Amino acid sequence: MPTHKRYEFSVSVETAFVPEQSDETQNRYVFSYTITIANTGSIAAQLISRHWIITDANNEVQEVRGLGVVGEQPLLQPGEHFQYTSGTVLATPVGTMRGSYHLTADDGTQFDTPIPQFTLSMPRVLH
Repeated sequence: MPTHKRYEFSVSVETAFVPEQSDETQNRYVFSYTITIANTGSIAAQLISRHWIITDANNEVQEVRGLGVVGEQPLLQPGEHFQYTSGTVLATPVGTMRGSYHLTADDGTQFDTPIPQFTLSMPRVLH
């Protein structure tokens, strides 16, 4: 009986506000995000490109497309993961990011893995 190839990746995100690079007086809010992408399928695949949709609290949308992540196009075998940290600048203290990664499997199949929406938020200072 043939085994079915599974093209499955999971994406998890951790975010942080970067106060030393932010300037509230200039409406500049810098956030870092650490992404872990894991091959949970049954076939190796290479991350080729990314597509981000970044929305601030004013509903201003930036779309970012590019090859790879942090200058790399990692090839992930089943069970392997890749982690990287990047960042973005918003004009508001809160925003969201979502998107997708485009991958090519060892057998030539191309597919997209969604990046679930996550929130970027400046911590509130309690008095």
